[in-house]
Amino acid sequence: MDGNLFPTLIFLPVLLSAVLPSSAGVLEPYDLLYDNAVEAFYSADYESVVRYMEGALSSHRQVRATRVRCRLRCQDQHPLDESFSDLRFFDSVLRRAACMNKCIEEKVGTQSLHKVSEDVVQDFNRRIPYNYLQQAYQKLQRPDKAAEAAHTYFQANPEHVEMGRDLEQYKNLQGVKETHFVDREARPHQRSFTAAVQLYDKGDYEGATALFEEALVEYYKADVDCRALCQGPQKFEGQDHLRYRYSLHEVVSDHFTQVLHCEHECVRDLATRPGRLSPMENFLPLHYDYLQFAYFKAGRLEEALQCALTYLLFHEGEEFMKENADYYREELGHDAEPREKAAWYLRRHKQELKLLLIGSKIMGAEFTEGNYWRSTGGRDDSNSVPSGTDGWMEYVPISHKKNVTVTSPQSLKEGGPLLYEGVQLVQNSAALNGTQRVLLDHVLSEEECAELRQLAHTVTMAGDGYKGRMSPHTPNEKFEGASVLKTLQHGFEGRVPMRSARLFYETSERARRIIESYFVLNSTLHFSYTHLVCRTAIKGLQLMPKPVFSQQDHRNDLSHPIHADNCLLDPDANECWKEPPAYTNRDYSALLYLNADFEGGEFIFTEMDAKTVTASVKPKCGRMVGFSSGGENPHGVKAVTSGQRCAVALWFTLNPLYRELERLQADEVVQALDTQHVFGQGLNINPKDEL
Repeated sequence: MDGNLFPTLIFLPVLLSAVLPSSAGVLEPYDLLYDNAVEAFYSADYESVVRYMEGALSSHRQVRATRVRCRLRCQDQHPLDESFSDLRFFDSVLRRAACMNKCIEEKVGTQSLHKVSEDVVQDFNRRIPYNYLQQAYQKLQRPDKAAEAAHTYFQANPEHVEMGRDLEQYKNLQGVKETHFVDREARPHQRSFTAAVQLYDKGDYEGATALFEEALVEYYKADVDCRALCQGPQKFEGQDHLRYRYSLHEVVSDHFTQVLHCEHECVRDLATRPGRLSPMENFLPLHYDYLQFAYFKAGRLEEALQCALTYLLFHEGEEFMKENADYYREELGHDAEPREKAAWYLRRHKQELKLLLIGSKIMGAEFTEGNYWRSTGGRDDSNSVPSGTDGWMEYVPISHKKNVTVTSPQSLKEGGPLLYEGVQLVQNSAALNGTQRVLLDHVLSEEECAELRQLAHTVTMAGDGYKGRMSPHTPNEKFEGASVLKTLQHGFEGRVPMRSARLFYETSERARRIIESYFVLNSTLHFSYTHLVCRTAIKGLQLMPKPVFSQQDHRNDLSHPIHADNCLLDPDANECWKEPPAYTNRDYSALLYLNADFEGGEFIFTEMDAKTVTASVKPKCGRMVGFSSGGENPHGVKAVTSGQRCAVALWFTLNPLYRELERLQADEVVQALDTQHVFGQGLNINPKDEL
């Protein structure tokens, strides 16, 4: 036996006793405070809701911060011995455990006091406490604090329609300022990165470099904290802890395997925004990409070269960055070294980063991994400068295009034949200030529009297509819709003329063929969903939290909020996330309008900030707007303040696996009808069999 270990064995009981709890808690558990807050909420005791919920959030933050500090401190004080002698290893483990327990107890009390259920953990991860706080502050007439809580909740739950509506109302309330809309749970590294990108986009390169540097410092700190939190209790997937009968070394091995898995996920976690499932691709290297060009624009070539070389640590052989680095070297007259912190980090976590650095190798010379290039004129090699200047190429970081489907150059065409006589091209993509956009007139005649409007008045149901919600987007309008199959069913039952039901079916097919032809698609465009829909302004009064207004007075909402059709628009991050609940397989969209006798209701395209309007379309009979469904085309509908606005809404997919099932059934019904017409009355169609 190693003589140096003998004292350790003597004092082993002392160490073990130090691991056990020995003092009363000094910090109230956040799950208990949370339960008290929820109970107070349902008792309408809103003062107590605020007191308990704010206490729960504070306790939650303090417990987390304490665990991080103590684990890091004890990890430094008691490193695992490199000799890997069994007793020396467990000596270090026991000493570290005792150190952490004592440290945590001194700050927040015994650790067992702060063990919480998985449900509570998930509620805090989803920011549910802020939903309660928003309502409590509203009841207490604290609109500034309510707006703050609502904004914090909405950042992690961007699909929460009611909260989005509440936020719009807060913006116009007296006493609420723009500075009140802050994310209380924003992670420093992401907050600094987002702010830096905003300054970069405005051309404030000095300000951007300072914030990008701050974001990097916070990123590396957050990475350390995340890995420290991984040192806590681990779950043994598929194992019953009470009946776990493996040997000591197998138990230790299982635990450290789970810890390594947890640490592996830190890279993904740090690159994932609240409420999102997917991380931002290339997130850490992107900081250095931005920095190299911002430093160049600020005239600081030494730092620009250093950042370019650092980026190349992550993406060896990236041609555009190698060219930039060569330019910087030539201008400076000497070489430089990549940043030591990044090099060290990459050496330690190369495998973890590799999975997130693959990026999207877009086909064709127009695109490169990590960046999106567009030609702005002929290249002058005698005066070439790093991409991003006003030289021969315009450089836009791919973060602005993240998760946007980029199709092959061949499919990004437009101007094909319109197929039907009388259909008129009004505006193309250039005129609409975007890409893959078109505005057409005379797709329908006045008579056809009138017939489809009459069909809509008969067959549509409130909220149809939105799970029965009468107003899925705004409480100030009534929303009614019907599908092609439903109208055919009404035709069979004699509730609407079959001719009108057929007109709806044939109109949608006409629209599909026009979109497929105009955008010169090389494959068939299939229906994803077809909807005959009307939006009607609601008259009368609506009770608001403050004064009673006329339903349509001073509306600051939209008939349909700004969104993209196949991804979740994230204006703050300038991104569009290809994940549910978005219909990610939709490729093209079209809206065919049936009338103009209403007020408001303009269709608008915006930038990805969901604020800057790039084009506006006033509906009228026979007018159709078509566009690709991705994040390159955010759009919405302005409030319908008077009258009724009707249209045929269509979404298409290039993937036949995602064809609309009801449309296939409708095709069979129409085919059977045509067969019956050709062969006389030989067929006796039972509507129930077909529908």
